Amino acid sequence: MFDDLPPDLERLHTLRVWHAMWLARIDAKIAAVRQRQKEIERGRARRPPPPEWTVELGMGAGRPPVQVHAGDCHAAGKRRRAVDQAEARRLLADGLRACTHCRPDTRLNVIDLSDGPAPATAPVPSEGHLRCIPLPHHRPPSPTRPR
Repeated sequence: MFDDLPPDLERLHTLRVWHAMWLARIDAKIAAVRQRQKEIERGRARRPPPPEWTVELGMGAGRPPVQVHAGDCHAAGKRRRAVDQAEARRLLADGLRACTHCRPDTRLNVIDLSDGPAPATAPVPSEGHLRCIPLPHHRPPSPTRPR
């Protein structure tokens, strides 16, 4: 039945000790992996929820706000701070730009009326505006003018 094992007792004991050492190493690794998985789950459970709204901050001493983003927006930069819904609405109403990716103005039902109502039809430019006037350095050289 066990023809591949050594026939003498001394080598069988050596083989048993060697396998016991490997089992101890494997058991220690299993315990370490289980501990690491518990720590990861504990960290996930204690992680604070992402903010609902964020404001992207500019550069410089005062770090003025630049854009309003939804909390899950991936287009927001690294310089940002969390704001509540009321402050996000106030900033948008005061004229701060809304992110074009996550559209917080649409989510917050803030309508931008700063530009005024759009005209019914756009003015059509006259034909004079469509013509291209060559610049002086694009004109061919004059035969009477020295180069």
